[in-house]
Amino acid sequence: MKAAFLTAPRTLELREIPDPTAPHDGLVLAVKACGICGSDLRRWKEGPPQGVAGMIPGHEAAGVVIEAGPGQSRFAVGDFIAIAPDVHCGRCYYCRRGLYNLCDEIRFVGVTPELPGGLAEKLVLTGEILSNGIVHRMPEGMSFAEGSLAEPSCSVLASHDRAATGLGDTVVVMGAGPIGCLHVIIAKARGASVIVSEPSPVRRQLAERCGPDAIVDPSAEDLGARVRQMTAGVGADIVICANPIAETQTRAVQIVRKRGKVILFGGLPKADPMVTLDSNRIHYGEIEVVGAFSYHPTVHQRALDLIRRKVIDADLLVTHTFDLREVGKAFEAAAAGAALKVVVTTQKDRNQ
Repeated sequence: MKAAFLTAPRTLELREIPDPTAPHDGLVLAVKACGICGSDLRRWKEGPPQGVAGMIPGHEAAGVVIEAGPGQSRFAVGDFIAIAPDVHCGRCYYCRRGLYNLCDEIRFVGVTPELPGGLAEKLVLTGEILSNGIVHRMPEGMSFAEGSLAEPSCSVLASHDRAATGLGDTVVVMGAGPIGCLHVIIAKARGASVIVSEPSPVRRQLAERCGPDAIVDPSAEDLGARVRQMTAGVGADIVICANPIAETQTRAVQIVRKRGKVILFGGLPKADPMVTLDSNRIHYGEIEVVGAFSYHPTVHQRALDLIRRKVIDADLLVTHTFDLREVGKAFEAAAAGAALKVVVTTQKDRNQ
């Protein structure tokens, strides 16, 4: 089978490797579609972790079961399934309380080097992944590209649950990449008005597809003034920082209303994670600054249903599709910023 190996910064090698066999308690998935995530891009730019010669990335995968081990009964050959990467331990303080996304020993398919990812023709899902990971059947009639979109939708859904986004809220989304656009779609679906802040003209144009109520170029316009204008001087109910830029988080505290919520969705670079926030404004305005990371496994099932019902419309988000043999071009396109969601497929399933 063919598999893409990340071997150095910005270097992916397509290799022919032996076909896998299903573990007794696992299965083999023929991968049909795998999305490229912002975290995939960061790893691609950095190269594999120190001491790792090569790894198979990709964690937004969907495909069909082609071999099922006799020790598992959950899935059968021919099942169409979508996966998310999280694999929790089930033993730690957080797992025992159902907070699986905060697991102390969490690992990720396609991110943790010893768990090969979905940028390959076939993917082994072990018994541990089936038991402690996130694997669901795709709804009937769903394309594999749509199935791959469930994973990035999950974190967005979970963060809006955390923020309690609701009817009549004004939500500011800072950043109009694929995740920022998902935030627009979900916030609108929950009844909110949405203002997008994005300095890139290309990204602003792409964001228009998702129907925000306003789009602001923060490099040319006073974002705070626009927010005050649209909220009768009160400020935003919720501000979502959907990019890895520290200045965004600083600005979010300035434009949210008293008792509003700032959601720190996009993580900052590990080498420079510090940010300055106006502590007095947080204190006197009783502002909540909330971290948002990953999701409970049940959210993945909900994401698949919302995609099936076109609440999350894959046609708005998936703008570029590449064959696995063009995986290098796929990453270049995703990094260039002219695409929203980039999906890698097998050749015969290019139109799925």
